[in-house]
Amino acid sequence: MPAIDPVTLTAELIRCPSVTPADAGAQVLLGDVLSDLGFEVHHLPFNDVPNLFATIGRGAPHLLFAGHTDVVPPGDSSSWSVDPFAAVTVDGQLIGRGAADMKSGIAAFVAAVARHRAGGARGGTISLLITGDEEGPAIDGTVRVLDWARDQGLVFDGCIVGEPTCPAVLGEMAKIGRRGSLTGRLTVRGRQGHTAYPARADNAAHKLVAMLRALIDEPLDAGNERFEPSTLQVATIDIGNPATNVVPGEAKAVFNIRFNDEHDRTSLEALIRRRCAGVASEFALLFEGNADPFLTTPGRLTELLAEAVESVTGRRPVFSTSGGTSDARFVSRHCPVVEFGIVGATMHQSDERVAVRDIEGLTAIYEAFLDRFLRPSP
Repeated sequence: MPAIDPVTLTAELIRCPSVTPADAGAQVLLGDVLSDLGFEVHHLPFNDVPNLFATIGRGAPHLLFAGHTDVVPPGDSSSWSVDPFAAVTVDGQLIGRGAADMKSGIAAFVAAVARHRAGGARGGTISLLITGDEEGPAIDGTVRVLDWARDQGLVFDGCIVGEPTCPAVLGEMAKIGRRGSLTGRLTVRGRQGHTAYPARADNAAHKLVAMLRALIDEPLDAGNERFEPSTLQVATIDIGNPATNVVPGEAKAVFNIRFNDEHDRTSLEALIRRRCAGVASEFALLFEGNADPFLTTPGRLTELLAEAVESVTGRRPVFSTSGGTSDARFVSRHCPVVEFGIVGATMHQSDERVAVRDIEGLTAIYEAFLDRFLRPSP
């Protein structure tokens, strides 16, 4: 089996400017590398979203690695010290869009598989699910591929998602769950009028402010031993009134809730509606979101990962449920899942970068985990 240099592969993937929804050759490159390693590779586009599923080995246990090749836009290129897609190494740091989130994670896992199997290991099955839609709507990516895999009769015993999980030092944190995300779009109606005659009007802006106060004054919950408290953040308020002497007849706001497993979407929507209705009756409230909270109970998967991390770095990772959403929420419906990856301090920023030594370290951790997870039972 050919050796894979994870740093070189990371750089090659960065040079594919795969800003959602474009792929720019990233998955073709990855598919060719995996084919050379002996993987059976399936390219699975759904509604023009590129996805890749690749498998090697046979029998149990079956480990799934999940990740994404799409990246967020680089923004103003003048804010970067180098071309965002040139993959330049400066002072031991590989710089480029997707370096942290998460092309280095994919490259490290592929290199780890090559090293694991080159060492003579042949037990179990290893699959990779790589989507091009994680940074986008996440409709035609991981969800669709998991449904396809289920229809193929594939069953997974555990999954590693290679998102960047470490705040500052490689090995310090793994994610065993995530909060859900729900966005609300609130429209409040009143009666337009002259500001000098407020008794003849009904100020929609005042109603909106009162409703938002009702939503944010009282906590949604106190959190629990697994999750921090749920939070509601107002993202935008829009009155759309250019005149200073007109009482607005309509006002709008958008808010986002990151919620723990004290709620499900139905109960949370009902709670928000009750609070709004306690202020005024003339309003419209629409919700959107496809992220529910999930939690992987610590067990064999998390313990073997912790052992692998400690064997390489000397530190045992903290198991956390912090941060935003990820595609792990979809995988959690199919098998136990844990997220572990490189230091993500610069993800989505200008000059996004990772330490070259951390790419090598992550590869060693993944290899140590593969050795443990796929080891034949005594």
